[in-house]
Amino acid sequence: MALSLGRTLYNLTGPRTSGIASARPVRPPGDLIWLHAAELGCARGLRQLALRLVEELGVTVLLTCPEPVPLTADMVHQLPPIDTPAEARAFLAYWAPAMAIIAEGEVRPALMFEAAERHLPVIMVDARAPYLMKGREGWYPRLMRQSLQTVQQVLAVDEAAARAFRRAGAPEVAVSGRMEEPSAALSYHEPERAMLAALMATRPVWLAVDVPAAEEAAVIAAHRSALRLAHRLLLIVVLQDPARAADLAAAMEAAEGWTVAQRGLDQEPDAETEVYIADSAVEYGLWYRLAPVSYLGGSLLGDGCARNPMEPAALGSAIIYGPRPGGYGSVFGRLGAAQAARAVGSAGDLGDALSDLLAPDRAARLAQAAWTLASDGVEVTDRVVDFARRVLDGES
Repeated sequence: MALSLGRTLYNLTGPRTSGIASARPVRPPGDLIWLHAAELGCARGLRQLALRLVEELGVTVLLTCPEPVPLTADMVHQLPPIDTPAEARAFLAYWAPAMAIIAEGEVRPALMFEAAERHLPVIMVDARAPYLMKGREGWYPRLMRQSLQTVQQVLAVDEAAARAFRRAGAPEVAVSGRMEEPSAALSYHEPERAMLAALMATRPVWLAVDVPAAEEAAVIAAHRSALRLAHRLLLIVVLQDPARAADLAAAMEAAEGWTVAQRGLDQEPDAETEVYIADSAVEYGLWYRLAPVSYLGGSLLGDGCARNPMEPAALGSAIIYGPRPGGYGSVFGRLGAAQAARAVGSAGDLGDALSDLLAPDRAARLAQAAWTLASDGVEVTDRVVDFARRVLDGES
């Protein structure tokens, strides 16, 4: 059958050679499902899906991504093949996947047409907008529409994304929202939490994590301001540089007259303690669990937030953050859109936000919205896993 003009032009403008085939890892025996991510950020979004496919269906997962990604057992990484008919045939013949799952919306026409020839089910997840793979953009009449018509299902993140796929020609589009992400809930030692909670009794508590030296004064000022409203308030602070604990404790005792306890000295926060300096990064889960409010250090005056905001969200701690999100801009954007975190623009704003969130109902509303966001997407992942199960059972 004659190829369309767009498909012919696309094939003619593709690269002639590729060395990818020689670099293919050994294919494990058994069923294999192919996941594709156009970039590392997309690959992170596929990680929880990959884990569930391995654990629940007993398959091997092949993940193609232009960048190296962390893998677990029964996961294989390969660079994506160059999108030409010959490479597509060689790739699919070698890996023989049971189905393909593409993240976000990258369109690889040669692979998609070859998959259709082999009756290989293809779905798109976390779909935002369809686009031709980077480096292959151009004028190819009807190519996008024809490529998307090979896709069995597009699971769009929202209605705007769904409209974009429908306009581009995808026949089966559903608004599902995002898939679940790997749980950010950190572990903690429950007997230790219970002991510390008993020591703190009903005192209000807030947490400042990963605080750089440049932000110590802002955290102190915020605590000083909030103490005027809640004189029993306890600050738990985790410093970016634990070696500063002794100097900071001495400075607060001298300048503020506060009673400071240091966990590194095996001291405990008693009823008179106003500041508790924690020195172990492995106990973040414990501190998030104890503190109804958490400020994420580095986001105000530092080099950017270094902790995943979903960590406190997953453990029910309301989040305060500054204008420097670090590598978590998109996460903070989602939290902000859901009214699930409090943004501050200056050191003075930190004190105001903290004082406002000392009201338990306000902190609880923020924390509940953040927890809902952190727990979101399980139903979407369930849907994809169920589709894969039906494919393996010969039902789709």
